[in-house]
Amino acid sequence: MSETLPSVGEMLAATVPMVRTLNLEFRETSPERAVLCLPDQPDFHNHVGGPHAGAMFTLAESASGAIVLAAFGDQLGRAVPLAVRAEIGYKKLAKGPVTATATLGRPAAEVVAELDAGERPEFPVNVAITREDGAVTGEMSIVWTLRPQS
Repeated sequence: MSETLPSVGEMLAATVPMVRTLNLEFRETSPERAVLCLPDQPDFHNHVGGPHAGAMFTLAESASGAIVLAAFGDQLGRAVPLAVRAEIGYKKLAKGPVTATATLGRPAAEVVAELDAGERPEFPVNVAITREDGAVTGEMSIVWTLRPQS
């Protein structure tokens, strides 16, 4: 009987309480792209009836974490992925469910080559947050590092 490994979404839901708290839905997770959705939930609305800025930040940060795990999960035995810094811009009013799509800002092979060379690589992940009509409501850039294990 063969066992299947848990998906990145299942791993994040099990280990990151905010993923469960916000009921984030993992739509796609690959080394090229991660897509997560924040359902429309009145408990997480702001004063204008859309998702709270903190919930959208968490959605985008979670999407970035999903792509980092998908792209660098095979490095976890020797390095710990850590978010270094993030910047988010809120562009348009978000209403209803919102989706975050994350992409790596550097080729994964370059990042691994720096790790192989004994460095602590940093790399950006870019995230677009969109409404159901496709309008971009926010953009996040988050820099991650792979910290070598001691």
